[in-house]
Amino acid sequence: MIWKANQRQKPDNNIIKNIPFFSGLSTAEISLIESLIVKKHYAKNQIVLLEEDTANYMYFVYSGKVRVVKINEEGKEQIISIHKKNDFFGEMALLDGKTSPATVIAYEDADIGLLSKSDFERFVLNNDATRHRIIGLLCDRLRDSWAMIKILSFDNAEHRVLAVLERLQDLYGVMDDRGTIINAKLTHQQIASYASVARETVTRILNKLEKDSIIQTLENKSILLTKTFRIKTMAAN
Repeated sequence: MIWKANQRQKPDNNIIKNIPFFSGLSTAEISLIESLIVKKHYAKNQIVLLEEDTANYMYFVYSGKVRVVKINEEGKEQIISIHKKNDFFGEMALLDGKTSPATVIAYEDADIGLLSKSDFERFVLNNDATRHRIIGLLCDRLRDSWAMIKILSFDNAEHRVLAVLERLQDLYGVMDDRGTIINAKLTHQQIASYASVARETVTRILNKLEKDSIIQTLENKSILLTKTFRIKTMAAN
């Protein structure tokens, strides 16, 4: 993937400053990092990084959302994670020099910034405070992997879907008087990809959960997890 020089822009917000392992840098150092980031707009479903590119860039989500997917031999997507505004990813591949086994795709129209491997190594790994913060970040990533393993450990399809909803609640949940709203609109196919079950199975399970007043589909297609959802997931676990 080739990035043209005229695509380089100064980022328009403080996303860099708010990243934990950049917080130890001075204002001048943060400004320098920002000047090296290539920022580009992507339309919905446009590929941001192919699998072979992900070892060469760390990326930042300035607006919109992206999904990280594994594409199987049939061309179907297995969703690994979804990253929203102010999220960042790819630092692990830059640290160990290995390509993440996934492709990054714009889940909706999104502005993405990319920091190259050479710039990352030069301005990040030479800073002691930053290295310590990276260790903490890697621990967070490990917890994300454990969450995915938990989802796939269930033999029961309903328990897998419940685990996906629980994970989405942790990532995107917004408290409401009625329960928790998942502030990320996923299609039944995308939930199916997340849970590794058939789309028809997800539709059947969601319809059953809604009938039992465990979830509710709102007018904007967001999913509300009612107050009985926690009871249901505790029973499943």
